[in-house]
Amino acid sequence: MTTRLPAHLEVSSLIRLAESHGGSAMVLAKGERDAGTVLIVSMCRGRDARLFERMPQLDGSRPFVATKSEDIEKPKEFFDYLERRKRQDPDIWILEVDVADAERFIALLPH
Repeated sequence: MTTRLPAHLEVSSLIRLAESHGGSAMVLAKGERDAGTVLIVSMCRGRDARLFERMPQLDGSRPFVATKSEDIEKPKEFFDYLERRKRQDPDIWILEVDVADAERFIALLPH
């Protein structure tokens, strides 16, 4: 069994990583300090939001995987979904990361 980094430390490191790659990051929802689930909303210049969540794999790894994308014609639906997630799980952390290349940023994260 691997030890998990406390959620508040993981979020802090993600913020620093985004900033070191010329982007910015902001906590949209602050969850349980040590064991909260971390979701990442990636954007590029405030547009094209995508949600990444950790998904367990058969090999035991837990990479971040894109689970939802913003519909350009209905952007409110994406943020309504995030609000529902917060109500369902008060321990959840939601981090918004605005970086030039979200796929590359996510690929840098440990599994």
